[in-house]
Amino acid sequence: MRRGLKVKVAFHIDQLWFKAPGGIGTYVTQLGPALTSEDPALELVPFRSSFPTDHRVESFGSHDAVVLPWRIRTLYPSWDLLGRPALPGPLADADIVHATNPAAVPPVHDDQRLVVTVHDLAFQRFPELFPHDWRWLYRAGLRAATKRAGAIVVPSQSTADDLTASTSIAPSRVHVTPLAPSLVSSDHDPAETCARLGVTPPYALSVGTLEPRKNLVRLVRAYRQVAPDVPHALVLAGARGWRSDALDAELERPGPGTIVRTGTVTADDLDVLYRGADVFAYPSLYEGFGLPVLEAMARGVPTLASDTSSLPQVAGDAALLVDPTDVSEIAEGLARLLTEPPFAEDLRQRGLQRAATFTWAATARATLDVYRHLTGVSS
Repeated sequence: MRRGLKVKVAFHIDQLWFKAPGGIGTYVTQLGPALTSEDPALELVPFRSSFPTDHRVESFGSHDAVVLPWRIRTLYPSWDLLGRPALPGPLADADIVHATNPAAVPPVHDDQRLVVTVHDLAFQRFPELFPHDWRWLYRAGLRAATKRAGAIVVPSQSTADDLTASTSIAPSRVHVTPLAPSLVSSDHDPAETCARLGVTPPYALSVGTLEPRKNLVRLVRAYRQVAPDVPHALVLAGARGWRSDALDAELERPGPGTIVRTGTVTADDLDVLYRGADVFAYPSLYEGFGLPVLEAMARGVPTLASDTSSLPQVAGDAALLVDPTDVSEIAEGLARLLTEPPFAEDLRQRGLQRAATFTWAATARATLDVYRHLTGVSS
């Protein structure tokens, strides 16, 4: 084992430039600084592809990144299928190359080790919910990771189980590195923020990209069953994603209650929305982890979540778990949280305690252990 030697990590941050960075964007933003904070000797070199519009991204490594002379449309398929082009000079001497999005698996040479983060296998479980091109890239990337990666990191045991059940990857190559809440503590005026976003308390909140996997059509239908009996609006906070037309159509139908779509929100605005919500609802069909659940619990919001995939592991006994395919069960859960204050308060307290056990420092330490294992460097 090498001892006392600096490890250089090439860290892929393309996700920060995507229109809807989503959970992978949060992962990149939070993990990078946490890694260098936990190990100041670590040399972390962010790198990214060229983008048609090189807009300013205010996040970790976004301005100091090594910019590759290729765009993702040709680069990702070439990396996944052919294992080329090689990473250029500033990255060629990295000990570790960390692919943070499994759709893009860069090549490594004999002296380097590859780490790939597989966030979930939703593209296998629900292929119809993904655009064709991205479904193909995720499949090609997973095949490349299976062949080339020295280690694959996943956010939950649920994803680890999915991965080993559906591929030839040995369990010893799969490492669980749970994620953590990542909200800022905003000093914004809640009244001003809500007025600007078109939100009038009281309200139930759901957070995430507006895409089919988040199951928002069923959530809207469940809310409308409850709306005549409660004063709450339903707030959907998040960027428009792929195939949001079904949600558009559902919202155009007449029904009781008030439903507000905020669109993309800033970190400060999101913190205000969480703090002002009476209930958080996350009936997603499938998650590799489910960060919004932890974020809501960390802000003391009684939470309803799906009883599928990783969400029971993340929420533990601190959320009300429901069948995401059953509109009536979602509605009953919402009604209970909105009309039974003692029950909601109990979940609020449990959620605060549960969320406090997850930290990005712990995620970073688990990831550093993977790096050290691959390079033979001791802590």
